[in-house]
Amino acid sequence: MYSKSRLSSLLEFIPWETFTELTEQFKTDRYTKKFDTRSHLISHIAGQLMGCRSLRELQTAYNSQSHEHYHLRSSDIKRSTLAEANQKRDAGVFESLCKVMLGTVHRKLRKQIKEQLYLLDSTSITLSGLGYDDWTLSNKTQRTQGIKCHILYAREAQAPVYAHVTAANVNDIEDAKRLIIENGATYVFDKGYYDYNWWWKITQSGAYFVSRFKYNAGLIDHQPYENGHKNSPNILCDETVRLKYKHLGHSRRLNQYQNPLRKVTVRREGKSPLVLVTNDFSKSADQIAELYKTRWEIELFFKWLKQNLKIKKFWGQSENAVRIQLFTALITYLLVHMFHQSQKMTMSLKLFVALLSTSLFQRPETEYALAKRKRKKREQYSLLQGSLFT
Repeated sequence: MYSKSRLSSLLEFIPWETFTELTEQFKTDRYTKKFDTRSHLISHIAGQLMGCRSLRELQTAYNSQSHEHYHLRSSDIKRSTLAEANQKRDAGVFESLCKVMLGTVHRKLRKQIKEQLYLLDSTSITLSGLGYDDWTLSNKTQRTQGIKCHILYAREAQAPVYAHVTAANVNDIEDAKRLIIENGATYVFDKGYYDYNWWWKITQSGAYFVSRFKYNAGLIDHQPYENGHKNSPNILCDETVRLKYKHLGHSRRLNQYQNPLRKVTVRREGKSPLVLVTNDFSKSADQIAELYKTRWEIELFFKWLKQNLKIKKFWGQSENAVRIQLFTALITYLLVHMFHQSQKMTMSLKLFVALLSTSLFQRPETEYALAKRKRKKREQYSLLQGSLFT
């Protein structure tokens, strides 16, 4: 009986009808004779999961399973063809597919849980040297040269719901202003998103945020805050404050946040106290501290991506090739996450990826085949037992 390979099972979570519409929209299969956008996507997903370090490795590993290509509606690949596709095929089709899949995860999550907890951060990827300097040198900062990946991570789903790739010199807060703020949700972020007017936008949208005050923040009207919760000894101070200045820095823009804010000071072993800010007046100070502590989970997500998928060493030096590899890496993560969730697996995501890397093209035995094999063994054992009496 026919059994699907693990790669085929993963690919079922891709909305292929939408993907076909995207290829027509971006005209990525125009003048294509053999290596179409579908094959391009599948080969990249396979390369991510097999841990290929170069196009030559990807060609060898993928073509070694040529007997599986028919069922994948794909074909053998050539290194030169793949390199040309990475150079010329519009990365927008892969970015758009990634956004569609992120939206699917997001909608499913919002149906299950109304009050979401989102972690917001970005990670920089260094790209310098021959080939990279042509398009990253002009946008480099004092800290890095390359690109930046901005992620909104849903803690309950343990998956990103927003992703955007920009130049390294784009400030985190500038990208955050693109987000649609959800009523009732809580956003946790660090000082890279320090903008009082954006905080006001979150408050006006009926959402909450937890972040950190800068050491030189101008604050007035300090008043002790008590809401009936008993706090632990680690909470040094819980008070309401107001922002002192009516304008934002040297820009002279009007500071729209004139409402009270909550300042929570948390003790840290061997370090200076953590000064948190939030517009949530319903939770205890300990709960606010715990919310900010969850921010490290997005750092672990970035670490997982860089350790388990190929987003540090790229298969091409052009901007288009890098963007294709980044978005196909995110698509791969979403596929693995969806499959892992659907099967209700007990093994960790890391171990599951390790399993896929060695058995991506294997066909797990079907229940029918397994039952048939067990029945045959029982018949053999019955024959052997009968021979004992002869």
